[in-house]
Amino acid sequence: MSKRTHCFSDDIMGNLDGVALAKLIKEGKINATELVEATITRAAEVDPKIKAIVFRNDDRARTKAKEKINGFFAGVPIYFKELTTLKDIPIYFGSEAFEGAKPGLENDALAQQVLSMGFINMGTSTMPEFGFTCSTEFPNLKNTINPWNDQYSAGGSSGGAAALVAAGVIPIAHAADGGGSTRIPSACCGLVGLKPSRGRLLMSKSFEKQLVEIAIDGVITRTVRDTAYFYHEAEKIYRNKKLPAIGLVDQGTEKKLKIGFIEEALSGDLVDQATQKHFQKTINLLENLGHHLVPIKFPVTEQMIDDFKLLWASNGFGVKHLGRFVLPKPFDATKLTPLTHGLSSYYLKRIFRTPFMWRRLKKTPENYQQFLDQNKIDIMLTPTLSHLTPRIGHLGTQVDFETLFSRMAKWACFTPYANANGAPSLSLPICHDNENDLPVGMLFNAGLGNDRLLLELAYQIEAAQPWKKIYE
Repeated sequence: MSKRTHCFSDDIMGNLDGVALAKLIKEGKINATELVEATITRAAEVDPKIKAIVFRNDDRARTKAKEKINGFFAGVPIYFKELTTLKDIPIYFGSEAFEGAKPGLENDALAQQVLSMGFINMGTSTMPEFGFTCSTEFPNLKNTINPWNDQYSAGGSSGGAAALVAAGVIPIAHAADGGGSTRIPSACCGLVGLKPSRGRLLMSKSFEKQLVEIAIDGVITRTVRDTAYFYHEAEKIYRNKKLPAIGLVDQGTEKKLKIGFIEEALSGDLVDQATQKHFQKTINLLENLGHHLVPIKFPVTEQMIDDFKLLWASNGFGVKHLGRFVLPKPFDATKLTPLTHGLSSYYLKRIFRTPFMWRRLKKTPENYQQFLDQNKIDIMLTPTLSHLTPRIGHLGTQVDFETLFSRMAKWACFTPYANANGAPSLSLPICHDNENDLPVGMLFNAGLGNDRLLLELAYQIEAAQPWKKIYE
């Protein structure tokens, strides 16, 4: 008996991506109202099982669908990760500390940029408390599950977004990534997850006061095309002149790229045997496509890992001790999870290291570019995660802080580097572990501003080896 959970059917959404649905609306073959109703029906069917929705915006979505909507994605439904300030929708940041939260008064800049493309806001998706962990699990609520296998994690912290897209409720969902939170759930749920270059999108209100600017918004999709068109349309609304334009990417690369892969990921203790096997398959695929693969050393030191842990923990400290001053009210710090308290304590013991950590992390973008230049590589390749997706509970809130902190740092050891250096990083669901019926993601990193190169490579890979579909 299959453990998969999805709502793909022969309704008007079928298994189409966002671009295809947008084109059908423009051609008058379907309308936004029909699409919204199909989304509501699908959500009602699977969300009781996957537990990926926080707030359903059904009535306002129905009203919006009847209006004239402009933008390439006019009429396409989307859910926002629930750290985004949205008009008329309460925000909880995945935490019980905001019980009784009031609806937002306006859309923040990022939300407005997304909605200006024509998307219809269907509500908000689940995330763990403040995105501090990479599995969407909760102390007193039902956990968000992986649609591929209901015993396993959907990843995090954009776990709800990934579960909704993988299960077929929507083709594209807003996500955000401060250490892998777009790419990790994408890898777990068999999806495309791009953390774009720093500054590529307008900044969410939640990220305005970062000690080091590492978190950035994005989307999770089922197809490379949806991700590519999303960023093309986003540039029409806001274009960061400090970055090269992405433009419209609609085909695979014709370049023969030099791709550096992390040798330890094949022979060391860093990843499990199953991931090593899939990583080797990915290398073989890329070589068959004509790219030049060379082994390189992972440019991450123990000091950098410690610095990122300290930065991560500083957010927990900030929430616990400064939340009542800077976070929306009502806020009750006594209802924070043990993880947040543990992060706060971890940081407090090492708070004197903050200036040194800050200076070192600020240098990471320059050091990363030097690393790419010295090795003369276009792309850096690693697995997205060090081992296969864990079962629900492995990263649960009941796990003691030291164990949980260690497990998270080990599993998500590859993704935070791109947050520190600000460069684009893309997880693709190239492989699949048949034993547990779980996707396996591979991570591609380019130089700052080279988002287009990643998308071109992704198109080529998708065409050469389409990823497994949950409905097949």
